[in-house]
Amino acid sequence: MRIFPLITAFTVALSMYMVIMERDTLLGFAGVMAAEPEAEEEAAEPSRVRVVGLRSVAEPVASSVVLRGRTEVLRQVEIRSETSGLIVSEPIRRGATVEAGDPLCEISSGVRKAALDEAQAQLEEAEINLRAAEELSQGGFASETRVANARAARLSAQAAVDRAVEEVARLVMHAPFDGILETDTAELGSLMQPGGLCATLIQMDPIKLVGFATEAQVDTIEVGAAAGARLASGRDVLGSVSFVARSADPQTRTFRVEVTIPNEDGRIRDGQSADILITGQSEEGHLIPGSALTLNDAGDLGLRIADEDGLVSFAPARIIRDSENGMWLAGLPDEVGAIIVGQEYVREGAHVNVTWRDAEGSAE
Repeated sequence: MRIFPLITAFTVALSMYMVIMERDTLLGFAGVMAAEPEAEEEAAEPSRVRVVGLRSVAEPVASSVVLRGRTEVLRQVEIRSETSGLIVSEPIRRGATVEAGDPLCEISSGVRKAALDEAQAQLEEAEINLRAAEELSQGGFASETRVANARAARLSAQAAVDRAVEEVARLVMHAPFDGILETDTAELGSLMQPGGLCATLIQMDPIKLVGFATEAQVDTIEVGAAAGARLASGRDVLGSVSFVARSADPQTRTFRVEVTIPNEDGRIRDGQSADILITGQSEEGHLIPGSALTLNDAGDLGLRIADEDGLVSFAPARIIRDSENGMWLAGLPDEVGAIIVGQEYVREGAHVNVTWRDAEGSAE
């Protein structure tokens, strides 16, 4: 009964010997030819990854800067009193349009006009005394001291007249420029003190768009550059850059940018949110599908590119702007062969089989 295990063990040992030690003889016995050495080397060589590439030549690109901002009035001033007294003018209601020089608030004159009349009378008296002293001095009947005193009295009287005239002029407060009243003017019968508010006046035409550019954006913005914006209401407006700050905000490290736009109808209000698009300086760029962008091991954004031999390398890139047909990228060579499909499956230094595609999407 022990003969069967022995036969089984012998059969297994013989089979292993033939498979390991006499492999060629066994394959020849089975009718299978040994592989040629060249075929073995070819089989041992790893197959190249197939990718799709896009040849691109740099062309001028008008860059743009997008800022989030708001509208702001061109000018705003609080008109305040320089003297005291009761308001004797009817109030003008907020929203009214006024022109430069229009009276806004008038204060009761009180005794100011009487003070002006008195100062003018004293001036006339001082002028008479000065003429008399000069005539007597020419005849030798008055000293130079008397003439000097008369001149001093005349100058003092003239100064009193000037002060009285100025005080009377302060009774009426005028609009310094064309604009719209943001508040009612002072109410009739109210007591106005020095520094009291008469009204707040704003100028709405033109109006400003104010945004804040980062340190990376501000160098591409120039005064006079064309700009546009879309307000929160959906209205599109056009204008030009009128101011770019030279000093950054100490808190946000951003730079104030102002765009002046017309507002003849006054429909654009102060404080509306706006998306501002500013035309920047043009630079050379490539239009590449956004899906082709990738990161290298250092975390740099760019493209994997292939040469004519299929050798893969990495080229850092900078996004200029987005478009419907892809991303405009700068910082690349003038001519590149960008890998747009399969870039995530290859690494720098590898060789790939590239199927080149033109800009319209057809393969070459």
